[in-house]
Amino acid sequence: MATSDDHSRGRLRSAAVAPANWTERLSEQGFAYVLLVPTLLLVSTMALWPLVSTFEMSLRADALFSAEYVGEFVGLENYVELLTGERNAVLGSPFVDFSQPLQSALTVTLVYVAIAVTLETIIGFGQALVLDQSFRGRRWVRVAILIPWAVPIAIQGLIFWLFFQPGIGVGTDLMQSLGVFSANPLINTTDTLIIVIVADVWKTSAFMALLILAGLQSVDRSLYDVAKVAGASKVQQFRYITFPLVLPALLVALLFRTIQSMRVYGIIETTGGCSTLPSLTCMVVSTFRAGRYATSAAVAFITAGIVALVALVYIVKFADLEVGA
Repeated sequence: MATSDDHSRGRLRSAAVAPANWTERLSEQGFAYVLLVPTLLLVSTMALWPLVSTFEMSLRADALFSAEYVGEFVGLENYVELLTGERNAVLGSPFVDFSQPLQSALTVTLVYVAIAVTLETIIGFGQALVLDQSFRGRRWVRVAILIPWAVPIAIQGLIFWLFFQPGIGVGTDLMQSLGVFSANPLINTTDTLIIVIVADVWKTSAFMALLILAGLQSVDRSLYDVAKVAGASKVQQFRYITFPLVLPALLVALLFRTIQSMRVYGIIETTGGCSTLPSLTCMVVSTFRAGRYATSAAVAFITAGIVALVALVYIVKFADLEVGA
């Protein structure tokens, strides 16, 4: 008669001869690929599918007088018309003398990105250098710098709208006394561009400062002691120690801000409005509200392509730094 000990020994023998779990037969690299499958599925669902769907929509005609959202398949016709300005002239009063809305929106976006990101980087770097020093009240200074970053975009736009609204704010009179602004800067494209850039720099410099500060605090302080013993000046310490070691963090901050700036919309809409200052994202929203869904998809895909190109340039730059490290 079999006892309980015999059953236990039988189960142990069965477990010993049972085939190993299929994951245990995988190599380390193969197991890593298996773990990536859920992430790839999530990315495909959340990012690639909307991108493919948008591109497919951009290849169709606008259906303004139909119950359908888009019309028949027209290939690259929407892209050609956007680039040549033959149709879809949704936005008037272009920023420059381009007759094509897409070129005007692209020019406004690139000028905004170039000036705003450059100023934010310079000011953020200066703020990070100050916050990296030890002084009394440094905690409160950090809080003060972060306050603009915590302000919602709608409130940010309202603040600057009120500040430069004739008859209400003092900003217009002040700038007019300096010979910079017109009588109503919020309906002037150039003036509104300046206001939007100032508003964005006021808010987002803190973001750049935080990322750069993280890079500064990872620098080995003993390097500065060695540099002082060697007689290096403050400028030389910055040039040969601080900047090279902070550069990776700085490039990450630039990547984030450049991509984010390429999609500028909220601050424009809440100050001068997209009709005064057209950007690429403004054009996407304007064409969408006009019922030109296929054209809106084409502009959105062009914007996504430009953002991807910018990201690719930064990634190549990162690879160069990694190879050179």
